[in-house]
Amino acid sequence: MEEQSEGNRSSSYNLDFQHKTILVGDSSVGKTSLLVQFDQGKFIPGSFTSTVGIGFTNKIITVDDLRVNLQIWDTAGQERFRSVTHAYYRDAQALLLLYDVTNRQSFNNIRAWLTEVHEYAHKDVVIMLLGNKCDMSSSRVVRTEEGASLAKEYDIPFMETSAKTGLNVELAFMAVARELKHRSSQPDEPSFQIHEYIESQKKKNPCCGLLSL
Repeated sequence: MEEQSEGNRSSSYNLDFQHKTILVGDSSVGKTSLLVQFDQGKFIPGSFTSTVGIGFTNKIITVDDLRVNLQIWDTAGQERFRSVTHAYYRDAQALLLLYDVTNRQSFNNIRAWLTEVHEYAHKDVVIMLLGNKCDMSSSRVVRTEEGASLAKEYDIPFMETSAKTGLNVELAFMAVARELKHRSSQPDEPSFQIHEYIESQKKKNPCCGLLSL
């Protein structure tokens, strides 16, 4: 998937910031579906095979009246593509690390993914943990509290998402974009608190069931 969002192509010359965000995690945790939900606002069931290598989408969003281009890279989760993924860590500004709440092994592997991230990515990279497929409550095997506890251990923001319903998908990308925008434009001011931003959105939209630390 190597495309620019429809409607963004003609206006991409007038940007304030551009940042690279990478989606990582085991195969079949829903990385591609999450990206399509954010980019196109829809879920296409049964339409994706496992990503081979890496693909990307450009998504232009507005953050505090500034135009930000998120270059979002969707990586393969299979072990044989891991060396390819490592190469993209080095110049990434943000990493969204996904597991599937219906797949215990994908959650257990998060520590290994974090080890790789800390080895290959820049030390200041923004990391967010996402428990995807939270709409599948009858198949859930990883409790919300487990994801929150792991994120707290590594001091990274956490929320559960659903690529199918769109729950918290936009919030995840917007929170990352705001953090990156603040670092680029206001580095000498008090740091943007991504945890507090997520909480503020939770209070504004209590029906959305936002989850964070």
